[in-house]
Amino acid sequence: MESSLVLIPLLSLFLIAGQLTVALHSRNMEKMLAQDEASNRAISGEFKDSDTYFRIYSPDPNQNLDLVISHRKKSLIQLIPGLSQLIGSDLQTDVSGIAIIENQR
Repeated sequence: MESSLVLIPLLSLFLIAGQLTVALHSRNMEKMLAQDEASNRAISGEFKDSDTYFRIYSPDPNQNLDLVISHRKKSLIQLIPGLSQLIGSDLQTDVSGIAIIENQR
């Protein structure tokens, strides 16, 4: 009887710590991939519809800069049953990567 009083909070704490670890690792990996995609697209010039593209004004005609922002979303593994209902939304990462493009216009 007394051991269950200790095991249930410890198990809950373990699942919460595991969920946080999964969320942080997944966010870091997605952030790295989003940054890589932004850099690759800035070099190749092949953009996706989900990318955001800005022209940066420069008074110097020889120094034209543009900015590309790539976006990534991915669902997370749910270790704690019912957590998404408790929070009120799906568990997912939503990250962006940015890159500067130097153009010769």
